[in-house]
Amino acid sequence: MYYSPKKEQFHTFQETEHGVFGLFDSPAEIINAAQKTKEKGYTNFDCFTPYPVHGLDDAMGLARSGLPWVTFFMGIFGCVAGFGMQYLTHKYDWPLNISGKSFNAWFAYIPITFEFTVFMAGVSTAVAMFILTKLPKTGRKVLHPDITTDKFALWIPSNSANYSESGVTDFIKGLGSKHVETVK
Repeated sequence: MYYSPKKEQFHTFQETEHGVFGLFDSPAEIINAAQKTKEKGYTNFDCFTPYPVHGLDDAMGLARSGLPWVTFFMGIFGCVAGFGMQYLTHKYDWPLNISGKSFNAWFAYIPITFEFTVFMAGVSTAVAMFILTKLPKTGRKVLHPDITTDKFALWIPSNSANYSESGVTDFIKGLGSKHVETVK
């Protein structure tokens, strides 16, 4: 399978402060709710879970994350920069003939090249994650104290397609939610 970077992999989520959420008890229930919400045509909805739920991204119709591309390309950059920095320093800026070795003693450059590759990939991935998720979010409202503790939540914001408060409330209740609340 061929995998190439796409623009939708680097999307940011547009939050709203108004909408409707419902609480569910199990991962199977939230996956089912996400699939039904996608099929109903609601957009910009989100699911909040206490731990990663495998298959939830597919159920929501989300594109695969673009962070692996950031990691890959910045790792390549770190590898080239780490090796190049050592080679150029040893060959041109400070050439020392040590025991008759050539100025391109590439095997001696491997540890620093590896470490710089890992450093650039890791740091740039963390920075990209903070930028894409717009973290830290200090002023965020707590919707319900049980969300992400032991319950799973489906959030449908007011800027979603096909949104009507009563329609969304009835829809979430029909999915089997134990608690449905409107946030204004």
